[in-house]
Amino acid sequence: MGALVFALWKKQIYLALLFGSWLGCFVLNSWNPFFATTDTIETIIHVFSNTGNTRIIIYSLAVGGTLTLITATGGVRGFIHWLEKRKWVKNATHAQLVPFLVGLLITIESSITSLIAGTIGRPLTDQYKISREKLAYICDSTSAPICILIPFNGWGAFIVGLLSVQGITSPVSILFQSIAFNFYPIVAIMIVFVCIIYNWNIGPMSIAETRAKEEGKLFNDNARPLLGDDILGVKPLKNIKPKAYNLVAPLITMVLVIIIGIYVTGRLNIGNEEINFWNIIKFSSGSTAVLWSVIMSLIVIAMLNIFRDLSLTDYIDFIIKGMAGMIPVVTLLVLAFSLGDVVRELGTGVYIAGIISNVLNIKMATVGLFIISCLMAFSTGTSWGTFAVMIPIAIPMAIELNSAIPMFLGAVLGGGIFGDHCSPISDTTIISSMASGSDHIDHVRTQMPYAIIGGTISISLYFFLA
Repeated sequence: MGALVFALWKKQIYLALLFGSWLGCFVLNSWNPFFATTDTIETIIHVFSNTGNTRIIIYSLAVGGTLTLITATGGVRGFIHWLEKRKWVKNATHAQLVPFLVGLLITIESSITSLIAGTIGRPLTDQYKISREKLAYICDSTSAPICILIPFNGWGAFIVGLLSVQGITSPVSILFQSIAFNFYPIVAIMIVFVCIIYNWNIGPMSIAETRAKEEGKLFNDNARPLLGDDILGVKPLKNIKPKAYNLVAPLITMVLVIIIGIYVTGRLNIGNEEINFWNIIKFSSGSTAVLWSVIMSLIVIAMLNIFRDLSLTDYIDFIIKGMAGMIPVVTLLVLAFSLGDVVRELGTGVYIAGIISNVLNIKMATVGLFIISCLMAFSTGTSWGTFAVMIPIAIPMAIELNSAIPMFLGAVLGGGIFGDHCSPISDTTIISSMASGSDHIDHVRTQMPYAIIGGTISISLYFFLA
């Protein structure tokens, strides 16, 4: 936790994550600095032993190639021209509503939601001098929140699986009933909508928006955007006429392929289990599906442009250039995964959860579940890990207190999303910064006040309704 506070304070996110991993290894190795150092190195290397982590890292590199090619082939410029002809985007509010609506419509996977919303929204918001921090906030607030509220995806299957293990006879029904008590995602989406419509900018976001409007600076002078100059600095090739389909086709491909990937991997892994919708999603591999989706998007770009306007050499060069621009993102992901592993090995989540194990008051138990889930997700950077620890605690508590299981479940899910939303080591937060081309810590700092407001409203609702 201290490492994360240091990151927000000094804006040294890489050093803070590395120091956090070392400090955890220092404790695990009985305060021996030498073994802590060697163990830290091994922990970073161990990140790649997890196939899911490795797929996400390769996916991030491939995304860089996709974004570079979309720009170089005139997809971004063509899409803007297409919107201008139809006069759908006339002002800054409309420019922000586009990524907001995209985020609400794509509920398959949170990372894909952020990526597509940022890719489409970035050129539009740049044109109307909307800060990159504001775009990152829009992307982040419509990724995990909408995926948990419309759970026909890996999120829903994961939670249904956790409920089934607890002996819940109708886990799907309980999950859908909990949506009414999952206050934070609902409030978070409402807040970002209000911010767009009424231009409500507070705290660091107000400074960022004033800078962008008055000085034309989309990010501050000391910012380190997660998208490198290899991607942000790419210009459309002069011999290629801007065409919207060079942006739309790869992004639609991503959405379609991830649906196919979830189905195929689910069917392959389902074994002897009953073949139904939830089991297919439950046994699917999200990391495999997103990797397939971005690889297919690269293939689609090749099919649309190679041997017509784009040479094979330029195609490969742009992919490599895009991958180089993703080095900051990949470095951040590796360090975040490493710190998350150390925190889990320390047993932080189990310890925090144990704090409320003896709470017998329904009202305080509900609020406590929300707050503890928030702290756990913030410190570990994973809402799914938080759900895995907290749901086995929340369900027995609800049964013992004769309370409504959906409310306790909603508190855990909302708290996990809240903490994940605030955490600088959350992969969704990192992808949102990347997709918008924002400095990562600036994104976290500008988003934090809105998240805290949403969290406070959620706690109040639990306090008065429990």
